[in-house]
Amino acid sequence: MEYYNYIKSLHLIFVITWFAGLFYIPRLFVYQIEASEKGAPENEILGNQLKIMAKRLWTIITWPSAILATVFAIWLLILQPFWLEQPWMHVKLSFVVLLIIYHTMTHVYYKQLQRGEIRKSSNFMRLWNEGATFILFAVVFLAILKNAFNWIFGVVALVVLAILIMLGFKIYQKIRNSNNNKV
Repeated sequence: MEYYNYIKSLHLIFVITWFAGLFYIPRLFVYQIEASEKGAPENEILGNQLKIMAKRLWTIITWPSAILATVFAIWLLILQPFWLEQPWMHVKLSFVVLLIIYHTMTHVYYKQLQRGEIRKSSNFMRLWNEGATFILFAVVFLAILKNAFNWIFGVVALVVLAILIMLGFKIYQKIRNSNNNKV
């Protein structure tokens, strides 16, 4: 099992690149939505460029990383099946399911925007952008702490993080609105 650490390293590398894609793609969605609200020719030029950027990020980095992270994770579980007996791993895998749902919903938004369909606001996408952050925090705490008592503190920290992000978002909205009103 000398190669176990190589498989684990590859899994972590692809998890990192997967999350990098999930962190950045909603920002591109925000820019696409806001570009659609601009007048011609600005909206067309920006919109086309942002679609190209989103397509490259989603198809060249994010999807392949998601697939490879999953393949290496399954490989690790085959090599070390006792992890599946651990309660923390059950909770972690539940968050992985949430991550896959998040990824799938992000794909739906990606396809809509690639077709030029604006169904969500830029504010919605700013909040959507935080979904991957919450899942990442939960998975990292579970993978590192590995027990229920410490995990409870992790959940409390996650709730505090969610509150802080929501407060930060509200403050950002007020500042942005006041700056827009001054112009």
